[in-house]
Amino acid sequence: MRQYPGSGSRTTTTLVLLLSVLLALVAPTAQAADGDAPSVTLSKKEAGKGGEITVKGGGWRSEALLMLLICGRSTPERGVIGGTNSCANADGRAVTTDKKGAFSKKLPVAEPPEPCPCVVHVATVTGEQALVDAVFTVAGHPTAPLPPPADEGRLAVLATTRLEGESSLLTWFGAPPARQLVFTVGNLGSAAMEDPVFEIGTAHGVYAPQWEERQWRGTVAPGSKARIKLPVELSAGAHGDYQVSLRYGTKVLAEQPWGVSRPWGVTLFWVLLCLVVPAAVFRIGMAVVDKVRPRPAGLVARHAHRTRTPAAQAPPAPAALPWFTQDSAPPDIRRSAPPENRPPPTTKGQAWTRNGG
Repeated sequence: MRQYPGSGSRTTTTLVLLLSVLLALVAPTAQAADGDAPSVTLSKKEAGKGGEITVKGGGWRSEALLMLLICGRSTPERGVIGGTNSCANADGRAVTTDKKGAFSKKLPVAEPPEPCPCVVHVATVTGEQALVDAVFTVAGHPTAPLPPPADEGRLAVLATTRLEGESSLLTWFGAPPARQLVFTVGNLGSAAMEDPVFEIGTAHGVYAPQWEERQWRGTVAPGSKARIKLPVELSAGAHGDYQVSLRYGTKVLAEQPWGVSRPWGVTLFWVLLCLVVPAAVFRIGMAVVDKVRPRPAGLVARHAHRTRTPAAQAPPAPAALPWFTQDSAPPDIRRSAPPENRPPPTTKGQAWTRNGG
């Protein structure tokens, strides 16, 4: 076949351009597959109280623990206003994603404490925070317009946080350690902050913090500050080094270490239990053995005679000792013994006259 000059270079250039276009089209698709955002789909968009819907999701972290709730006063754009206080927490469900980050879970339909608009709120429980709100309507539930959006203000911690409180005697025996996290916040925004909802997280070792909501009752005016106290409580028997974190929204405001001493009272209790229980079992066993062991016949009769003898009866008198008499005494002892019919002794003068003096 005849080749014209320059035809090979034009063909190579065309192939290179085609490959570049294909790579440009495939690369964004691969990146989107690797970095899929968490998503949630519902089997029904509307259902009444007592019904059930199926919640499916994908793009989540593998083997992540998720919380599923039906919340009122919420939209995907503005989120759940008021936090989980606006959700039907008692009818929520938990689910763990598979290795691909997908899940499927049935969720009972319940009426939230706040009016609709409502959403199905799906959020991670531990680790890096991720959440998705899917629009849902609870049939027959009241509906009210959302409050107008306003500048929510910006809170910032102005002073060092600290933990106040002391352990009691019950804590020494394993009661849950409790403190109060004290901090001062300032409102850097242009709108007042009313009843802000904070989150307190407690982490032990390498584990992720366990977050719990704490609502503070009060108002922080723009440009002002407020001193806030929030309760912090650990589980029973907790000891070691803990990290207490304070979070508002998605921002961690402060962290405070907390060293919890070991509940030595529990250790003392187990030591005493290991000593007292074997001793008690040993004494009970010895008493049982003493009851069931066979006894000699004479000992049994004597024991029965003692039982029949009245308590007021005095014991018999001891027998008299066999004193020696003159007839039964040895000759030397008999000579030394004074005669029974010896005359009484005389005075000194009579004894001298009788002896020839």
